[in-house]
Amino acid sequence: MGDMANSSIEFHPKPQQQREAPHAGGFGCTLAELRSLMELRGAEALQKVQEAYGDVSGLCRRLKTSPTEGLADNANDLEKRRQIYGQNFIPPKQPKTFLQLVWEALQDVTLIILEVAAIVSLGLSFYAPPGEESEDLLPADGVLIQGNDLKIDESSLTGESDHVRKSADKDPMLLSGTHVMEGSGRMVVTAVGVNSQTGIIFTLLGAGGEEEEKKDKKGKVMQASSKQQDGAMESSQTKAKKQDGAVAMEMQPLKSAEGGEMEEREKKKASVPKKEKSVLQGKLTKLAVQIGKAGLVMSAITVIILVLYFVIETFVVKGQVWLAECTPVYVQYFVKFFIIGVTVLVVAVPEGLPLAVTISLAYSVKKMMKDNNLVRHLDACETMGNATAICSDKTGTLTTNRMTVVQSYLGDTHYKEIPAPSALTPKILDLLVHAISINSAYTSKILPPEKEGALPRQVGNKTECALLGFVLDLKRDFQPVRERIPEDKLYKVYTFNSVRKSMSTVIRMPDGGFRLFSKGASEILLKKCTNILNSNGELRSFRPRDRDDMVKKIIEPMACDGLRTICIAYRDFSAAQEPDWENENEVVGDLTCIAIVGIEDPVRPEVPEAIRKCQRAGITVRMVTGDNINTARAIAAKCGIIQPGEDFLCLEGKEFNRRIRNEKGEIEQERLDKVWPKLRVLARSSPTDKHTLVKGIIDSTTGEQRQVVAVTGDGTNDGPALKKADVGFAMGIAGTDVAKEASDIILTDDNFTSIVKAVMWGRNVYDSISKFLQFQLTVNVVAVIVAFTGACITQDSPLKAVQMLWVNLIMDTFASLALATEPPTDSLLLRKPYGRDKPLISRTMMKNILGHAVYQLTIIFTLLFVGELFFDIDSGRNAPLHSPPSEHYTIIFNTFVMMQLFNEINARKIHGERNVFHGIFGNPIFCTIVLGTFAIQIVIVQFGGKPFSCSPLSTEQWLWCLFVGVGELVWGQVIATIPTSQLKCLKEAGHGPGKDEMTDEELAEGEEEIDHAERELRRGQILWFRGLNRIQTQIRVVKAFRSSLYEGLEKPESKTSIHNFMATPEFLINDYTHNIPLIDDTDVDENEERLRAPPPPSPNQNNNAIDSGIYLTTHGTKSATSSVFSSRPGSPLHSVETSL
Repeated sequence: MGDMANSSIEFHPKPQQQREAPHAGGFGCTLAELRSLMELRGAEALQKVQEAYGDVSGLCRRLKTSPTEGLADNANDLEKRRQIYGQNFIPPKQPKTFLQLVWEALQDVTLIILEVAAIVSLGLSFYAPPGEESEDLLPADGVLIQGNDLKIDESSLTGESDHVRKSADKDPMLLSGTHVMEGSGRMVVTAVGVNSQTGIIFTLLGAGGEEEEKKDKKGKVMQASSKQQDGAMESSQTKAKKQDGAVAMEMQPLKSAEGGEMEEREKKKASVPKKEKSVLQGKLTKLAVQIGKAGLVMSAITVIILVLYFVIETFVVKGQVWLAECTPVYVQYFVKFFIIGVTVLVVAVPEGLPLAVTISLAYSVKKMMKDNNLVRHLDACETMGNATAICSDKTGTLTTNRMTVVQSYLGDTHYKEIPAPSALTPKILDLLVHAISINSAYTSKILPPEKEGALPRQVGNKTECALLGFVLDLKRDFQPVRERIPEDKLYKVYTFNSVRKSMSTVIRMPDGGFRLFSKGASEILLKKCTNILNSNGELRSFRPRDRDDMVKKIIEPMACDGLRTICIAYRDFSAAQEPDWENENEVVGDLTCIAIVGIEDPVRPEVPEAIRKCQRAGITVRMVTGDNINTARAIAAKCGIIQPGEDFLCLEGKEFNRRIRNEKGEIEQERLDKVWPKLRVLARSSPTDKHTLVKGIIDSTTGEQRQVVAVTGDGTNDGPALKKADVGFAMGIAGTDVAKEASDIILTDDNFTSIVKAVMWGRNVYDSISKFLQFQLTVNVVAVIVAFTGACITQDSPLKAVQMLWVNLIMDTFASLALATEPPTDSLLLRKPYGRDKPLISRTMMKNILGHAVYQLTIIFTLLFVGELFFDIDSGRNAPLHSPPSEHYTIIFNTFVMMQLFNEINARKIHGERNVFHGIFGNPIFCTIVLGTFAIQIVIVQFGGKPFSCSPLSTEQWLWCLFVGVGELVWGQVIATIPTSQLKCLKEAGHGPGKDEMTDEELAEGEEEIDHAERELRRGQILWFRGLNRIQTQIRVVKAFRSSLYEGLEKPESKTSIHNFMATPEFLINDYTHNIPLIDDTDVDENEERLRAPPPPSPNQNNNAIDSGIYLTTHGTKSATSSVFSSRPGSPLHSVETSL
């Protein structure tokens, strides 16, 4: 094993003259040939290299590069290669310009209404916003020329942690985004930039844009071995291919049953500018339009009535004649009436809604950052509040992603926790520490944490790190032992491999003898043990009967807990009886068992409580993992995802696909609907399974309302599922750049509890908007009715235009800031999700709005018509055109504002709670705004004068205004006493738009809203359903990542592929799965060990475009409407496929 601390990637340019070939630019290979070569795997790839080029050296000759020295240091040659093969750069997606963002913001319905009002008002005025990795990242695709024990971590492609052995004679294909874990090698680069496997995925996710067709650079030879490298590079290019065929799932039909009509609709949809619109925004837009229309009607009626009243009163009742010299006076009256109408409109239009939403989301996003949620799309924040299901990864999200010893059997005692060092005999403890410290790769170590409070860092083999951590937990240190016996002093090492499933190390003892330490799978190593250490550290014979007893009482219970069991043993040899070290079977035998340890990736301590909160909040948590079913079930039980006595399903990917597919291999929504409601654990699942599950849950119509699904993912292969989900969570630490690009929120700590916090903040956003709506609509109703009625009866609005604007400022800007910044509470998690169809304004809110409106209107009209008698002041009704401000109307204005201020406190509660002051001091912004508004109101009333149409009030008058305002709080308690259930006449408002109400344009937007994956892919300028060239892209991707199992449809003899998770229509992940994980299989050679079944002839229809002769199907919300296309020889589709 090479030292991971010393590695390099070097390019050696040197001239190399070769004969010209009639290919691109004189090179012997075209870009298309090299891309198609990199789509192959294993033996099939080797066969292709041999058929086309003879061997890798032949490929180098075609590319005019040296297999040992690399390219010539010739600027012209390098530039020529860049022109033909492209450069190793994936262009980022173009951000929107500031002007584009401004233009999008101006599309808001309420803003358009206000823009019109502003233009009108303006016309009238003339009249009077680090990383860490310890391996080499391969930056490009290539073919291995020569390698030394080269092992690659392809977990970013397959989701499996097992390292894959690469060799020039078996599997020479090296892919960008994978990591060199062991050994070294030399490869010839065959694809870079957007043509590499990483680049293809980035391009399809919209990162590469139109750069996809640019050519690639080839022919560089590079040396690679393991080294520590900055994680930033890993973040940008790692794990680029996990997507596999799953990318093709977003395939759209070219035609449908409606034929040309559908094509027209697709064209129309494509031409409509797409705008991200969340559930909340959809409801708000509809509500704003309804209120705006009502306001427009009210303002128009107000103007008409005022004009008619004036005309009839002046010219009919009084019998006056229109005189030319009086025209300016009449026009002034008409302008006054029009201004009153505009005032009614401005008050009626809830222009504060967009502001409230923006403030609430922006405030939440900032606070969520402290809760380890980095929000990439604002709408995801509130969508999360409506989540009904969470599909979570296991490793790193629910668990710590650190293998740890949690149980042990030492000295005849089974410890369920780490034993105290004092409980162990010194001899046993000493032997155990030496056995673990010495008989492990010296590159495996535990390093101090990088940040204070973090866990120590594990470097190297995960199982060995778990054992070394066990030594540290026993208050011992492995480093002094290793310093005393350095690696070069080890006498003999039998390294771990998939055959022996154990590792043994021999050291020479001070007396000249030898001691062998061994560790490995317990079921294998125990068969080689003839003795065991008892509680005193003395040898006791260990017979087959004892072994069976131990398996039954120790190993099986550990395995049932989801633990992997490791046996640690030793053997002493005297100096006189040195064995034949090459005879391993004889050397590693007659062992003495020191300990049995059970290791696992433990559940994060805070996760069970977080999952309980989710379940209490009406959110179903499902685990979707690539791990085996037993481990997954055990972890799910520890997390609380599955409970004893519950009716639930735990399925493997293979069984899951068997249940949801018909005889033709097609996914049927009806079958899926029978599985997903009870499904809690999906093990041995592929990225495709994850996408299928998410799509199936979202498309399901079985429940009362459509499910809102959140998904977590860390690998590139999770991209489609993250995009398809309503909210996609990417892991900030373990996640790849592609996963982050596809996500809506990034968990900076990779912790499930952060998802629960996101739910709280999402629900809080929804509630904040509802609080603001309750407050604003009360003001709206009162202000509009007062302005309308007052104008009609007294020919003047009791609330003047400037006063209305001040009220508008209070109820819009200030109120949105005050109510939208309420912090979330745990009580938010005690109710079920609102869902997509739940109206914004509930019956309780409607009761509050109308109840408070009745109180306020009663007070205002009482003051308007008899207020002058109560206060013994002059009446302000029917005042002449330019009369000074009256005390009467000032008291009405002041009382109105006081009532709004105290009603703002009432608006803090929307579910009928009585204590409206609860938590009020937890929001300093709210307190500041209420007190600040009160202070400004005093200034306006006392010193506003004519500009504000105010006359100063006496202390007594102020106290009466305050008294009436405080009455709002008392009246709120009266309203809370009335049971909402009795008020059946009240209607809810602010439902989401129904399908039958939507125009084609809205449908186009609605589809964007529902299908995030399609939205993002369109935005990346890849309109998946637009023409054969898009199909070509799809097929190219599928072929790039297709398992050789697919190739088996044409070449049944070829069955080796790292992409074993993309399989047949049955999606067979593995035909064998070890039921109980007893040993770390990190070093198992997948290509030699995995068994796979030959593919059945049935076609795969999981939305994947695959080889010729296979159907292409897109499943919409109803599978009955799916369109099926057969790719027969002679058809355009077949010619596209075969040309690739």
